[in-house]
Amino acid sequence: MPRARLVTLIATGLISIGLVVAGCGSKQHALSPESGPAKGIDSLWWKMLGGAALGFGIVALILLAAWIRRNRPGVPGVRDGDRVALGVVIGLGLVVPIVVLSTIFLFGNIFLIRKTTMPTAAAAAGDRPRLTVRVIGHQFWWEVRYPGTNAVTANEIHIPVRTPVRVLVYTDDVIHSFWVPQLNRKIDMIPEQTNQVLLYADKPGRYRGQCAEFCGLQHAHMGMYVFADQPAAFRRWLAHESQPAPAADAGLFVDKCGSCHTIRGTQATSRVGPDLTHVGSRTSLAAVTIANTSARMREWLRDPQRMKPGNQMPQVRLTDAETRKLVAYLEARK
Repeated sequence: MPRARLVTLIATGLISIGLVVAGCGSKQHALSPESGPAKGIDSLWWKMLGGAALGFGIVALILLAAWIRRNRPGVPGVRDGDRVALGVVIGLGLVVPIVVLSTIFLFGNIFLIRKTTMPTAAAAAGDRPRLTVRVIGHQFWWEVRYPGTNAVTANEIHIPVRTPVRVLVYTDDVIHSFWVPQLNRKIDMIPEQTNQVLLYADKPGRYRGQCAEFCGLQHAHMGMYVFADQPAAFRRWLAHESQPAPAADAGLFVDKCGSCHTIRGTQATSRVGPDLTHVGSRTSLAAVTIANTSARMREWLRDPQRMKPGNQMPQVRLTDAETRKLVAYLEARK
């Protein structure tokens, strides 16, 4: 075997292995559904994969048979080879694709769409949304609000388990796309337009989501978590999240961060960046880019552009003592 061909085969094999390994252990994928809508999407995907594999296998067998008999004219047991060839072309190249594509279209747009779309007012009482959440897309983070309450958070959405939730999505800047693959399909977030998507989780857990529409330099790091809590735990979380932050000296925060962020109960009331009233209770920072730990928060405050290049947070000049004081203050906002 020529050396160039051997190198190409090895490189192709390594790339294929790398792609497979890259998907191992992923916490965000549509093939691990945890809701009725997501299970419908998963079922359609497997059916499409099975059909594609079958079609590929048939074509591969035909090519293999043609190669084996490449030096022998005609087809065994067939007198009129031209007619058979024409039938194969019409059957496999025209009839089968039309039937398969039409079936997929009808299944997806008549039956599956009913599962993934928001239930109408005429739906059964148990299927109607019992909670509404507003999600606003920003470069490169998610603002989360619970209408009827004072609860505001960022990048982490809490919902009660086994409860239909209406999520109203829109954007504050460019086009984004809201997608939690284990719970439902994606929905676009378009300027000056509000769209909606249904979220429903079969069991408690944490489900990772992602912006699915390229929105700028840090698009890949615009993630989110959806926490499905037991109803009682969710009510406690919502009541706590609606409260202002615990009393403390907020002077340094107001001076250094108050022009962009809000902490309810203080003089910091800007809505340019995420609401940090209860930031200490969150599990992640910078739209799920880093864990919410003292060390990571300290690094983020010192140089946010190194941690997440291109994000909208400017570098604030802080002394080591100011950084430690801010970290302690923010960690106490629970």
